[in-house]
Amino acid sequence: MPNTSINQTPPPADLFKRWTEVERQASLEETLSGWQEDQDVWIFGYGSLIWRPEFEFAESRLARLENHHRALCLWSRINRGTPEIPGLVFGLEQGGEGCGGMVFRIPAHKVRETFGTVWVREMSTGAYYPHWRDCLTDQGTISALTFIINSDAISYVKEPDEDELVRIVLKAKGIYGSCFDYVMQTAVALRQAGICDERLARLADRLEQQQQSLDSSLKA
Repeated sequence: MPNTSINQTPPPADLFKRWTEVERQASLEETLSGWQEDQDVWIFGYGSLIWRPEFEFAESRLARLENHHRALCLWSRINRGTPEIPGLVFGLEQGGEGCGGMVFRIPAHKVRETFGTVWVREMSTGAYYPHWRDCLTDQGTISALTFIINSDAISYVKEPDEDELVRIVLKAKGIYGSCFDYVMQTAVALRQAGICDERLARLADRLEQQQQSLDSSLKA
């Protein structure tokens, strides 16, 4: 259930700050500090990485991360919204019954190049903590890089209730497109992969119905 005692109003736009290249690189190097250069690595995707990874991988598998859950808990002022009308994107929060997703195996010789690309995409504001977590797959347990939400980040918000989510998602658009498309593409990708997320499926149904109603009213 959403925590309605938390202020869910987006923070002022002037508090939003992007990380510098130096900050991103320092975070990347810390994450790879225990990596051996002849080792392949895995990355866990739970949102848009599933349907738009934007990097080469040698293998992908269905995976599950226990004791975490997917939530629309991060304000987006660039990719899926604007400073004036921010959207929401997915984060991975601790707690819950587990989160289904995909893991992607990156060959050792591609790790630094791939991580550089992923850090620009996922760590532009330091809103996530990159951690190595054990993920369950049909072929066994593997350790994968996982981006867990930083609940102290200025853009973090406890996921709003469903009515508020519908309102936010239908309004927001950013440089990568609408928040509506982002949420719907994630829901479709999960369904096609056979990953069950009942909360997201219910939200997607409501969004689709609302969007159809809006489209019909505009044509009337």
